Amino acid sequence: MPAYWVARSKINDPVAYKRYTDEVPAIIAGFGGRVLARGGDFRILEGPDKFHRFVVIEFPSLDDAEACWRSDAYKAASAHRRDGAGEVELILVDGGDATA
Repeated sequence: MPAYWVARSKINDPVAYKRYTDEVPAIIAGFGGRVLARGGDFRILEGPDKFHRFVVIEFPSLDDAEACWRSDAYKAASAHRRDGAGEVELILVDGGDATA
């Protein structure tokens, strides 16, 4: 079952953050990930007006999505934003309807 990586981010330093975004697409592809939405126009309907960049990535499975996040390559790339260049909230969620 596919799984989704859903991120909300705030960019504090566009130059440093770009180093992160330049590296990540190849890392994601290496784990079978496919970007469905990255940046672009958005509308906040509920919640805080803190994040202004939204990303949705589909992976073959929840395990693939988590393996990508845990990989050495992703850790190295995300270091560019973790030094204050950006703030991110990231969740992984299985596709499908698990509602009982």
